[in-house]
Amino acid sequence: MTYTLEDYLVGIREGQWFGWSNSKNKTYANLVIHSDDTKPTEQECIDGVAALQSAYDNAQYARNRAEAYPSIADQLDDIYHNGVDGWKTSIKAVKLQFPKG
Repeated sequence: MTYTLEDYLVGIREGQWFGWSNSKNKTYANLVIHSDDTKPTEQECIDGVAALQSAYDNAQYARNRAEAYPSIADQLDDIYHNGVDGWKTSIKAVKLQFPKG
């Protein structure tokens, strides 16, 4: 996923407080404020988009783990048949495969 200026703007205020003078070119230069809100600076927008992207990128390990973990039903079955220690072993293998950033 790649975050955009629009993603950042939607996240900082509620409602329809902004729009674009050119809907095909959603850049800071085309940003129009429809309310009494102060227009964020271009640098605030650049930094905000970068922060969103960084947070998303840094959580890739969590998305990888979520795909690799067995279903909850399979995990419960694992606990039933192999105990909590056996379950921990299988879960730990996924955590080792996809370590936190």
